[in-house]
Amino acid sequence: MQALLDHIAVAAPNLAAGADFVEHALGVRPQPGGAHPRMGTHNLLLRLGESTYLEVIACDPAAPAPSRPRWFELDRLAPDSPPRLATWVARTDDIAAAADACGTAGQIEPMTRGALSWRITIPADGSLPAGGAAPTLIQWDAAPHPAAKLDDLGCHLEALHIFHPDPAGIRAMLDAIAFAGPIEIHALPRGGTPRLLARIRTPQGLRTLPAG
Repeated sequence: MQALLDHIAVAAPNLAAGADFVEHALGVRPQPGGAHPRMGTHNLLLRLGESTYLEVIACDPAAPAPSRPRWFELDRLAPDSPPRLATWVARTDDIAAAADACGTAGQIEPMTRGALSWRITIPADGSLPAGGAAPTLIQWDAAPHPAAKLDDLGCHLEALHIFHPDPAGIRAMLDAIAFAGPIEIHALPRGGTPRLLARIRTPQGLRTLPAG
């Protein structure tokens, strides 16, 4: 079993607001992605490497609401909620073993978007593991990785900073799934709200994507 950083996720009340948030921070605008019929969501995408990307995800107003809570806590967003870097996703070659080792990932669900198919962990209530500090787990069902098909706008993820009141617990969780990647974990005071900060190299230089 091995796990790597697959993508980071910006949760937004709508895709236009999410695209504006990313463009303001990074100077580039994400490209259209597609729809997730089972979740009633759709996305935009920005390549951050050969097998890494940024996802802006929002409820799809043209899709019927699913019979279960949407992923990434999207049902909790008000129409005027600011977009935020909400969580991140780790790619694994054995999602069942990784989910068992992680312990907080949720149920493994099959998912599709257009021609793509994958398996992903989703808590039943749509919550974010460890407030977004712990990864959602994903296993893609076929190559190539979807980032390879995205336009290269000259952006590259240098590091993802995780802020959490229990940094040792987050590190132990990542060690349990044999994670390797550009992650830096920082301590927050007890009771602090978990948050993320992405450091991204862009054509305009080094930029950061804040948690909002």
